[in-house]
Amino acid sequence: VQLQASGGGLVQAGGSLRLSCAASGSILSFKTMGWYRQAPGKQREFVAFITGTEGTNYADSVKGRFTISRDNAKNTVYLQMSSLKPEDTAVYYCYLMQRGLYWGQGTLVTVSS
Repeated sequence: VQLQASGGGLVQAGGSLRLSCAASGSILSFKTMGWYRQAPGKQREFVAFITGTEGTNYADSVKGRFTISRDNAKNTVYLQMSSLKPEDTAVYYCYLMQRGLYWGQGTLVTVSS
């Protein structure tokens, strides 16, 4: 199983970005996928997840600003990020829970003030 994250970049505060994470290999259907992030000098923290039946959960810090979604046909999870703040600056890692936990390589999001 491999996860390929993309979509990070530099954006001004108040702007938007959409991250994508495509899973490949021996993928089972309808498994939970999600995102964590790690800011410089800080521990990795939970951002959001989406279950196979599209139940979702968000960290309080991103509720109302971020939306997680998935395309099961493409084995891809998305993170639409809006109203970005400088404190959202981090490397964002996607994950897949399938007989264990798989991580993507991370994509850097930088929000300038």
